[in-house]
Amino acid sequence: MNDNPRGELHPVLLRQVLRHCGGVAQLSEEMLRLLASVSAEYERAERDHQLAARALDQMSIELNERNETLRRERDEQAALAERLEEAHNQLLQSEKMASIGQLAAGVAHEINNPIGYVNSNLKSLAAYADDLLAILAAYEAAEAELPAAAREALLALRQRLDLDYLKSDLPTMLEESQEGIDRVRKIVQDLKDFSHADEGSFVWADVHAGIDSTLNIVANEVKYKADVVREYGTLPEIECIPSQLNQVVMNLLVNAAQAMSGEPRGTITVRTGFLETGAESGAASVWIEVADTGSGIAPEHLARIFDPFFTTKPVGKGTGLGLSLSYGIVQKHHGHIEVDSVQGRGTRFRISLPVRQAQVTP
Repeated sequence: MNDNPRGELHPVLLRQVLRHCGGVAQLSEEMLRLLASVSAEYERAERDHQLAARALDQMSIELNERNETLRRERDEQAALAERLEEAHNQLLQSEKMASIGQLAAGVAHEINNPIGYVNSNLKSLAAYADDLLAILAAYEAAEAELPAAAREALLALRQRLDLDYLKSDLPTMLEESQEGIDRVRKIVQDLKDFSHADEGSFVWADVHAGIDSTLNIVANEVKYKADVVREYGTLPEIECIPSQLNQVVMNLLVNAAQAMSGEPRGTITVRTGFLETGAESGAASVWIEVADTGSGIAPEHLARIFDPFFTTKPVGKGTGLGLSLSYGIVQKHHGHIEVDSVQGRGTRFRISLPVRQAQVTP
């Protein structure tokens, strides 16, 4: 038997023998055989432990991979659910727009003719009133030539009818009535525009030229409230209905200006850019942003701003059709319109449009 059993016994067992027996030289052959058997069991148990540890490590790796796969699948499902929800909302909005468009066309047709009569008659009435007031002034000038009794009777009638008040109030009443009729006619025109959003032909057009012309049109609306900053990218011409696209930009610019009414002078920034590959369709697209430093939109209103007739403006300041009409036009162009807003800091609208229309339906 070797006096140095360090190479024969398991290290753990050898330490125990050295601690309790002082060495292995004094041990009997039977005890050595027993220790060798125990040592073999130690080694076998250690190998089993190592195998089990490696198996656990492999299981842990597989479990982590499985968890990662499940997380990816969950994220993909969540993204798919979000896209489906967005598609569902867009479909509902499109159906709502179609229904409201039909209703708007009917209402505009029914109101248009009576309003035309009233407007024409009111203009004639204003002219007649001017004539009557002129005749009345002539009568008043000749009143001094009348007998005293007649003058006293006229004076009593003048006081009873409060003629001076009537003379001053009649033009004001006619002017206010004309303003009311003009507002109704504007609403009718908005309804007609809203119901005819699908009309027009697609042509190749310069986006920047359209924006610049629109800025010129709304200059008086904007110049007293905000400075306009242009941050144009390099854009190709796009296939669009220029008049309708200009109308969308005009609505956004006017809304931005009105958002700064009563505020310190603000800034409206118009940005453009080009994407060679769209995020969804893969086709080239352009984007237009109109951002303002106005009062912002309340969070509870963001979900409704594209609904027809929804407005947060004071009575007489808006019909609630501008953004609805804009939404319909962008949809007609197979594009998207998004909005971000922070109350007290401002609002940003972003329009994305394909460069080429995949399916043109005038």
